[in-house]
Amino acid sequence: MILKLYDLAGAEIDRRFSPYCWRVRMAIAHKGLDVETIPWRFSDKDVLAPSGQGKVPVLVHGDNWIHESWDIAEYLENTFPDRPSLFGGPLGKSLSRLYANMGDVMAAQIVRMVLMDIYDRLDEKDKPYFRESREQRFGMSLEKVVEGREQRLEAFRESLLPLRMTLRKQRFFGGDSPLYADYALFSQFQWARCISPFALLADDDPIKEWRDRLLSAFGGLAKSAPAYD
Repeated sequence: MILKLYDLAGAEIDRRFSPYCWRVRMAIAHKGLDVETIPWRFSDKDVLAPSGQGKVPVLVHGDNWIHESWDIAEYLENTFPDRPSLFGGPLGKSLSRLYANMGDVMAAQIVRMVLMDIYDRLDEKDKPYFRESREQRFGMSLEKVVEGREQRLEAFRESLLPLRMTLRKQRFFGGDSPLYADYALFSQFQWARCISPFALLADDDPIKEWRDRLLSAFGGLAKSAPAYD
């Protein structure tokens, strides 16, 4: 049974930018599995009805519809135990939850710097929903949310110090090779890279070197995506 993944797309059908979809795409590649990615837009919520909710990522495997990136990672680990482990064992799985949560916190910072770039690259039919829902969430206009992002950038970079200190000692958060913990954080930078020309990382940052190693992983899966470098 082929794996199918509903994957968020912008106006360009191959511009896939959801950080949570990227977590899953990297996890699937880590497992060495083939997947058919299906472009999905915010206005296509009805096609996800079998999953019982209206957001991506959604993985379809036979009769199973699994949503939420963490639940999908667990499904992949349990369903394909003979393939390389995403977590490196039970203890690694517990630590991976921390990294996934760190990625969520990071996303809340990044979105305030790239929100208008996301809007500008959406399909026209998605823009009204996106503007209304995000302005309701933030309590202000999209333009106001990203105002002053250049001044906030240094504080964001400084907040990454624990990651930087770790990567000065090892190539990946998983050690010598990446694990789901890496993908949970990498996906945030891939999201920004795919949707915005605003540079989050300095060229000499060890985090950027780590990001670039993951861009080249799995035959350049992430590097080949339409993006702004």
